[in-house]
Amino acid sequence: MRFLTADYLFPLNKNPLKEGVLQVNEKGDVVAILKHRKLVPDRNLEFYNGILCPGFVNSHCHLELSHLKGMTTEGKGIIDFISNIKQRNNYSKQQINVAIDLAEQQMIKNGIVGVGDICNTNDTINQKTKNNLRYYNFIEVFGVTNNTLDSIMIDAIDLRKQFRELNQKATITPHASYSVVPALMKSITNNLDIKDDLITIHMNESKLENELFENKKGAFKDWLQELNASHEIWEKRNKTLDSILELETKKILLVHNTFANEDDLKENYYCTCPKANLYIENSLPDYSLFDSTKLCVGTDSLASNNSLSILEELKIIQDNSKFDLNTLLKIASKNGAEILGFKDLGSFTEGKNPGVNLIQNLDGLKIRNDSNILRII
Repeated sequence: MRFLTADYLFPLNKNPLKEGVLQVNEKGDVVAILKHRKLVPDRNLEFYNGILCPGFVNSHCHLELSHLKGMTTEGKGIIDFISNIKQRNNYSKQQINVAIDLAEQQMIKNGIVGVGDICNTNDTINQKTKNNLRYYNFIEVFGVTNNTLDSIMIDAIDLRKQFRELNQKATITPHASYSVVPALMKSITNNLDIKDDLITIHMNESKLENELFENKKGAFKDWLQELNASHEIWEKRNKTLDSILELETKKILLVHNTFANEDDLKENYYCTCPKANLYIENSLPDYSLFDSTKLCVGTDSLASNNSLSILEELKIIQDNSKFDLNTLLKIASKNGAEILGFKDLGSFTEGKNPGVNLIQNLDGLKIRNDSNILRII
């Protein structure tokens, strides 16, 4: 049995406790939360300077793109970024696998215990069978014409099957409103089953999306026409959120939301990836629009980020919002665990095994630029 204590304990299922004690067993399961150190003999206590909180949940990641770190151009916008991603196939399987392994190690070191991961290939399967982290795998589909829909869905269903056969959570999900025709949205809905808990979609990541749907013009429309895309993409939708109605499904996680307005954020869950938003579009969402109980955070990929660190993302959110530390930690852990269905993660609730992070070098109860994280369990 271990008794962990720090300047503050943030259980996330109850208010923070000054000098609180976390009791865990040898497996890391939470046994109890004790309100004060006086309840435990000093000889049994493990003392830490800083705060203790549950492990983080990276709610939006592209682990399979880890080999593209430093290979894209910063600040050129979403179309340039997507074009750069095409070089993903110019690498050997060995290079890709090594990068995936190193990226997962980085997440573990940075206190991440669960991941919502976008998958276009099976490149990450072998790594995930090691069960180092908990994954919800979103099998992402693109389809801007109507003549390839059958083959797209056959491939997606097969990839979902590969993950599920290895006891991995997996759901087919659309990339974005501008990259999926209405018929493919319908096909995704038709192929959902009882194992599908959540759909995720990139949403309002660029101003170009709004220009495409609301004004039927702009760089996105030019780009799509170069791809011989179906005009249904923009003609049947008057705003980017209209594609959600086509899914006719339950829980949806909107990712990025950099240029979202208040109406866009109703009735759904949402994920922010601030460092990637700055990298690609040099913009951030208006965090005052978000309901903090429905907001989670992701790192996106190493193609759009120089690290896979939730703490680094929180530093940016804190500087651009009025969220206090307890709210930020819920965004980083509890909310993501709930949205992704990781029932034993996200809080120091008795019986859960959420991991334990120590955050050091704080300014009272505010994160500093030099704050760092140490994974305790």
